[in-house]
Amino acid sequence: MFDEMDEAQLIERAKTDPEAFGRLYELYVEKIYNYIYYRLGNHHDAEDLTAKVFYRALNHIAHYNNKGAPFAAWLYRIAHNLVVNWRRDHSRRQIVGLEDVDLTGDKQESPQHAAEQADERELLLAAMQRLPRERQELLVMKFVERMSNAEIGQVLGRSEGAIKSLYHRTLVSLKEILAEHENLVNEAKVPDEAVSLSGKSLELKELGETQ
Repeated sequence: MFDEMDEAQLIERAKTDPEAFGRLYELYVEKIYNYIYYRLGNHHDAEDLTAKVFYRALNHIAHYNNKGAPFAAWLYRIAHNLVVNWRRDHSRRQIVGLEDVDLTGDKQESPQHAAEQADERELLLAAMQRLPRERQELLVMKFVERMSNAEIGQVLGRSEGAIKSLYHRTLVSLKEILAEHENLVNEAKVPDEAVSLSGKSLELKELGETQ
């Protein structure tokens, strides 16, 4: 029954029907869990916060109003706030699970090509981990969750223009960090338009792109 509804209808139904909310949970739980895990790097804490996200969403969905942003952006915003609170309460340095981001290539590729791509991936991930937390979070939302600038802005509480500017500065910072590894730059460059890491491309597009 719920499969025949579009998202807007499902959300409205979920305001009074727990089973409809359960369908929303099924649609988004994996994405929300991944988002939290990449921020915390701990499965147990990620599972705990994911449950809290949907508990909070269930308690507030009756007051949810569609303001043009996807429903997922509302969930990500709840997750973002819970992660911020978690960090403050634990008073410890963030452990980012960026090494778990799937940037691997085709499993059928040659051993030499696989080794080259692994070197590029390690260099890029090392560079990403030197960025401030917010910029790491932006990259996770951009390339793991495939969110648009507008959706990221909803999560971080910034305008789409501010996200574009932050994205541009993040790419500049990545290029500067990679440039410090002069002996590896020729093997793993961040060009002006894109970095492509084998079968799964991590596209770092220029500021001028709109989504």
